[in-house]
Amino acid sequence: MTAGSFNAAMIQMRSSLKPSENIDAAVRLIGEAKAAGADYVLTPEMTNILAAKREQLFDVIADEESDKALATFRELARQLGIYIHVGSLAIRISPDKAVNRAFLVDPKGEIAARYDKIHMFDVDLAGGESYRESRNYRPGEAAVLADLPWGRLGLTICYDLRFPALYRALAEAGATMLAIPSAFTKQTGEAHWHVLLRARAIENGCFVFAAAQGGRHENGRDTYGHSLIVDPWGRIIAEGGTEPGIVMARIDPAEVVNARARIPSLQHGRRFEIVEPMAEPAHLHVVRGAE
Repeated sequence: MTAGSFNAAMIQMRSSLKPSENIDAAVRLIGEAKAAGADYVLTPEMTNILAAKREQLFDVIADEESDKALATFRELARQLGIYIHVGSLAIRISPDKAVNRAFLVDPKGEIAARYDKIHMFDVDLAGGESYRESRNYRPGEAAVLADLPWGRLGLTICYDLRFPALYRALAEAGATMLAIPSAFTKQTGEAHWHVLLRARAIENGCFVFAAAQGGRHENGRDTYGHSLIVDPWGRIIAEGGTEPGIVMARIDPAEVVNARARIPSLQHGRRFEIVEPMAEPAHLHVVRGAE
């Protein structure tokens, strides 16, 4: 179902506590990406707000029908005639819970796919950094694929990156591109961002699109930035720094076919059983070397 090459643009942001400010920044950068020839644009995780405190989040977020960011991006996709993949928005689903939800909006402004982040970032890092995403967000329960004119896209978000079984399932279901919009911390990004994104591309023979948050945010959090586009052979073909901006590359779907022909690991995957090690028989006397 491929229809030639296309231009993919990653929008790198530094979201604040003010959704209107973040929407304006995203709209401006998406417009610049369109002017540069983008056909598909991906924004980072938490495009509408990056909040550490619960009250800062729930004082300003809305349900999907009322969310101004989503309405704005739908209208913008219609105006520009491009696919806008909103990496994620914080969407209220109850008085005390939200979802971390991605939206793929087609060139007619229709929502082509939704995805709720499955894996919650509940970790304690060195230096006192601590995150409990599950306190505010309900995890998703389903992997999501969407068909684009150039191939099939697997939708994921940030911490999902550390769970390779999700990406293998998406690839086995036909994904040729994997979207991983993120707000990686500076600490974990410096250690793992590049290697994990390249690994997901290599092991699945897929393009990887990773739009990121970058820099020091209003809430005091430091995110890593370095938005990336990785080809199916694991080569980084476009990369950003830490400042807001656009990262863009020309995507040739034929490269997926070529990479998978060279290393056909998707065809070689096998189900296997884990066998517990056998205990030594009671009658067996084992002579071990002297200490």
